[in-house]
Amino acid sequence: MAKIRILLADDHTLFRQGVRNLLSTEADMEVVGEVANGGDAIEKASELRPDVVLMDIGMPGFSSFEATRQVKKDRPECKVLFLTMYDDEDYLVEGMEVGGSGYVLKDSPALQLLGAIRDVHRGGSYLSPRMLAQLVDDFRSRIKSAARTPRFATLTPREKEVLKMLAEGESVKEIACDLNLSVKTVEAHKFNLMRKLDIHNKAQLVQYAIQKKIIKIPSLSM
Repeated sequence: MAKIRILLADDHTLFRQGVRNLLSTEADMEVVGEVANGGDAIEKASELRPDVVLMDIGMPGFSSFEATRQVKKDRPECKVLFLTMYDDEDYLVEGMEVGGSGYVLKDSPALQLLGAIRDVHRGGSYLSPRMLAQLVDDFRSRIKSAARTPRFATLTPREKEVLKMLAEGESVKEIACDLNLSVKTVEAHKFNLMRKLDIHNKAQLVQYAIQKKIIKIPSLSM
């Protein structure tokens, strides 16, 4: 069975030695080289042709993200797995944008790192559980924030204007004439505001306008 060829890119010698010792105990892995900066990572990735590069973030000199971009440009089949101390979403996003296949925190258990290497080598991706939980929490927070936004506040000024005129009984053609717009444009505004407000007919629209005090007396005409 062919071993997973791994290049270590980290500016801390003792850390590299510890990772090398860990990987040397795995029958399906071998460390083919070590570098201490991004520039050397590019050079050695081209020379040694590793399957996976374990890339630190924050090495001196050449940016780790730019190094990753270049490695992926030269050898698209090579997988880059970020191994870092930074539990930062911005770094995670940038790492994925430049072609990274995974993001592992340095305080992760050894088994997580080994699993991550195997996952990305097989073509998958990997995120440390803490980073994944952080992303989920952030997503939930955004959903809650969006849910708290009043629907009326999502309307554009033009949609609010069309809402008022519709509720007062004007037809789409009349509104188009008054606002010097095409009928298709007014129809689009009408569709959008009814979708945003979850309104499905003229009666609901008038009732909503009264509740929001957009109009005082509903018009009986269509």
